[in-house]
Amino acid sequence: MHESYLKHRKQLAWQIILPVVLTALLIVALIVLVNVATFRDNGDVARWAAVSTIWIVVPIMIGMLIFLVLLVGLVYLMKKLLDITPTYTGMAQDYAHKFAGYIKRGADAVVKPIFVLDGLGTSIKAFFGRK
Repeated sequence: MHESYLKHRKQLAWQIILPVVLTALLIVALIVLVNVATFRDNGDVARWAAVSTIWIVVPIMIGMLIFLVLLVGLVYLMKKLLDITPTYTGMAQDYAHKFAGYIKRGADAVVKPIFVLDGLGTSIKAFFGRK
């Protein structure tokens, strides 16, 4: 076997498998401890239920607080953007209208000679066609 493969196997055992097994054992120990403390003769189930509820609700509240801060920030930025945009969108609309006029005049100027020649050809055909 290659030395790198042996090193990989050693790292796999120490850096992946061992931490996962220790964490699983710690969780099982905590579960057993909570069960022993809760369901003994004088265990207070209501207190442990309240503690469990707190541990469930606190991360959700923190996440919602972060979401609320982000939402307030987005609303603030949208308000600032809406204060700025009417001026600039009006200017952009004016420029687009001017640009459309330039394009229309340019397109008319390009096809005008073709229309003149077509009209001239039609007039010649009509003149010689009447005889």
